[in-house]
Amino acid sequence: MGGFHDRLRASWAQSGSSLCVGLDPDPTRLPDPLDGSPDAIERFCIEIVDATADLVCAFKPQIAYFAAQRAEDQLERICEHIRNEHPGVVLILDAKRGDIGSTAEQYAREAFGRYGADAVTVNPYLGTDSVAPFLAAGGGVIGLCRTSNAGGDELQMLESDGEPLYLHVARMIAERWALLGDCGLVVGATYPTELQRVRSVIGDLPILVPGVGAQGGSASEVMAAGADSTGAGLVINSSRAVLYASHGSDFAEAARAVAEATRQDCRID
Repeated sequence: MGGFHDRLRASWAQSGSSLCVGLDPDPTRLPDPLDGSPDAIERFCIEIVDATADLVCAFKPQIAYFAAQRAEDQLERICEHIRNEHPGVVLILDAKRGDIGSTAEQYAREAFGRYGADAVTVNPYLGTDSVAPFLAAGGGVIGLCRTSNAGGDELQMLESDGEPLYLHVARMIAERWALLGDCGLVVGATYPTELQRVRSVIGDLPILVPGVGAQGGSASEVMAAGADSTGAGLVINSSRAVLYASHGSDFAEAARAVAEATRQDCRID
């Protein structure tokens, strides 16, 4: 099947796109035709996936939206559908895990065994040994570095040895984690200047970029600031703008239209 980095490079080449669609199924916002259906989350996500798969390099289900609805079994089937029907698209589990030892091993088993993800998002606060079990399991890890929320400044912008903490995190991932396996970083689309600084210290490691669309980030600015030496290197996520483009029976077609428009700024030449 190949490692996370190999899978991602192949997906960039196949799709010509840096776009990632996030799967964040909010039951209060699902299309009217699915209202009340016991498998509404599964049906919604699979229709979105099938409508956009040829436009994206990755899908990113956010586990909280499934767990809160006791819909982990539906998430399993969605992930299986992505792997079986769209095998060239990378699957990133957005879980932001952070623990050590045997607990981290169980989280790795969940991400890579239960859901079959290529990579999982993790919290870097516990350091390198907290991600070692994920990398030992053969999956990829994507560490939070410079997040798109305003409150991220409270820690991420603290000065240490003359530079902000998020750059120390970037170097830790590039210089320590990368020795153990395939890894990447999260940098929000709302901070293109910081994205450029991160790219300058991590080389060609992939960067997952949330915050495009509903959060106001610009895909074109992200591409200009964060592309790697090959013109790729980015996984630019849009969730709500794509998912909730319509509340009617045309929701999948509307999602595709938004994804196509966003993809124009995420093209890899």
